[in-house]
Amino acid sequence: MKNESLDFFHQAFGQLAKTLPGAELPWLRTARRSAFEQFDALGLPTTRHEDWKYTNVSTIGKRLWHFRAQRTDDSDVRHVIGELVLDPGGHRLVFVNGRNVPRLSKLNGLPHGVFVGSLARALREMPQRLEAAIATQTHADGFAALNTAFLTDGFAVLLPPGEVIDQPLHMLFLTDEAGLAVQPFNVVRAGARSGCTIVEHFVGVGDDAYWTNAVTRIVADEQADVQHYRLQQEGSKAFHIASVAVAQQRASSFASHAFAFGGALSRTGIGTSLNAENAQATLNGLYIAGGRQHVDHHTRIDHAEPHGTSREYYRGVLDGAARGVFNGRVIVHRDAQKTDTHQANYNLLLSRDAEIDTKPQLEIYADDVKCTHGATVGQLDENQLFYLRARGVEERTARALLTYAFARDIVERVRIESLRGRLERLLLARTPEGERIRELL
Repeated sequence: MKNESLDFFHQAFGQLAKTLPGAELPWLRTARRSAFEQFDALGLPTTRHEDWKYTNVSTIGKRLWHFRAQRTDDSDVRHVIGELVLDPGGHRLVFVNGRNVPRLSKLNGLPHGVFVGSLARALREMPQRLEAAIATQTHADGFAALNTAFLTDGFAVLLPPGEVIDQPLHMLFLTDEAGLAVQPFNVVRAGARSGCTIVEHFVGVGDDAYWTNAVTRIVADEQADVQHYRLQQEGSKAFHIASVAVAQQRASSFASHAFAFGGALSRTGIGTSLNAENAQATLNGLYIAGGRQHVDHHTRIDHAEPHGTSREYYRGVLDGAARGVFNGRVIVHRDAQKTDTHQANYNLLLSRDAEIDTKPQLEIYADDVKCTHGATVGQLDENQLFYLRARGVEERTARALLTYAFARDIVERVRIESLRGRLERLLLARTPEGERIRELL
């Protein structure tokens, strides 16, 4: 990164560090300072880094972002809340331009001892329960370090042992301010035998350029069950960088469902470590891009102990001059005998200029395992097209129908009915002849 860009980040950190939430906490001040020093050393990643070989983020480093929202009025986004909420009667936390807005949020009766709320509130009321999640984390790259340095708000879900939240928790992040760099930090700590379902939903309101740099940390203790959904619908000029890091204990279950539709450039990293026996992980994902969009997914599953099971299914649909990147890394460590893992990435290119770089990786250091992986890149099947055309379906409609069916395979894995319906509508809106397909279905 150029020196003038580093100077800008230094200036911004110096101006804001003393006014950020939790600035009165010595451990958080230390964590922020340490994170910024790591960012200073790392800078933002470049294409010379292997994990960022196909994703150039230099544009982010060149812009003069501001890290505090310049207005606090939420009237410009209030009108879209109704159409974005998954369940009007369900739980939700709404964040506008990086900060929680209680009057737009709604939490029904929660089990005793459960905390669901904004990170800023948790730092005021129970900072000791967040210290381990924030102060002891390691930063994989400059983006993660910068997030900790500037963390302002986000959500915190803290579940005592045995407590289960039946209704999904909808975490809605809205951004409509040009030039704003939003740094959400989210933490989920699920105690033994507890469970929850979380939907992280990022939406851009308007057509301005802004930057979301989100980090989510999840700990699933023994026999905990955490279902995690990400829906990225950022604005057409927005940048979206995100990382999800999960630590799993014995017989815990973690499922990730990641959907990427928006943004000019997006990069999502999802990693889980199966740190004890009989842990299970499922990673599903769908990315749809057109125009000149760039969408990148990097996943990592670490099997560290025996009898772990993981499944990973990602699909991509690319049109126009869009570019997709998928890197799925599964590591079976030496002690992880009896591991059962499968990974697949399928990609559909709808135009000559669309491009995908896919790299499934399987590293095995144990000898009693069951492991498979694979990837495909291609166009629509001509035999299937012929079958539909022979039955009177017009070619344009037939192509759209096959594209919709290809992507819907991932949508059907969603357990939340309202979210599944929302995704189907988004999918139809992004598919040519969507209205015609709706009639046929």
